[in-house]
Amino acid sequence: MSDAPKKPALPNAQTVTEVKHWTDRLFSFRVTRPQSLRFRSGEFVMIGLMGDNDKPLLRAYSIASPSWDEELEFYSIKVQDGPLTSKLQHIKVGDEIILRPKPVGTLVHDALLPGKRLWFFATGTGIAPFASLMREPETYENYDEVIMCHTCRDVAELDYGRELVESLADDPLIGEMVGGKLRYFPTTTREESPVMGRITTKLEDGSLFEALNVPPICAENDRAMVCGSIGLNMDLKRILEGFGLEEGANSKPAEYVVEKAFVD
Repeated sequence: MSDAPKKPALPNAQTVTEVKHWTDRLFSFRVTRPQSLRFRSGEFVMIGLMGDNDKPLLRAYSIASPSWDEELEFYSIKVQDGPLTSKLQHIKVGDEIILRPKPVGTLVHDALLPGKRLWFFATGTGIAPFASLMREPETYENYDEVIMCHTCRDVAELDYGRELVESLADDPLIGEMVGGKLRYFPTTTREESPVMGRITTKLEDGSLFEALNVPPICAENDRAMVCGSIGLNMDLKRILEGFGLEEGANSKPAEYVVEKAFVD
């Protein structure tokens, strides 16, 4: 019988059920869902691993799966010297992660006033909360049109979102609701692709509206959600307010919302 000390059990542990590496910088994974966890599509939770000092190392991650999913999905960047992601990128099926079951966030339908067209603006892994919201029935009940704008540096970094969007038409739960309502507008900033450039530039010069054949954003009809780098968030706040939109919150719904949680 071994006298080796047992490793302490992880607090709020959940088991990894699937891992997919999309590029050398991006991966997604699914974990078991606590039976007691209730969340609104678009919210985030704190997840992580035990650090070298046996203290939990946690970061905010948007839940990429919708509120009705029996498991939880996350989409993450790999930062080689990142305190958490340098370790998290090596998880395998059967491993455990820490999950604090207290969801919060601003990218939820409750923070927006009723409207006709909903814009999702994301860069990189900022598409995660929209991966949840694009699979949420309420999204299509509330809006006549949903436009997913995703900007990445390279074409391969768009694969996660593109595959998800393409799968929704055949989704047994929401396929019929999605119908022709969901539109996808991917752009790249470094590698050559059919549409290149920053989404902020395309909003300011009007080429985005021309490409999609929709009128410019207005406070009467349009609502927007933003999730990306701090720089993108600040630029889009300025641009959206230039179109007459006001920032909303759970306590005071308005025309647009911005996520303020980031991972390393």
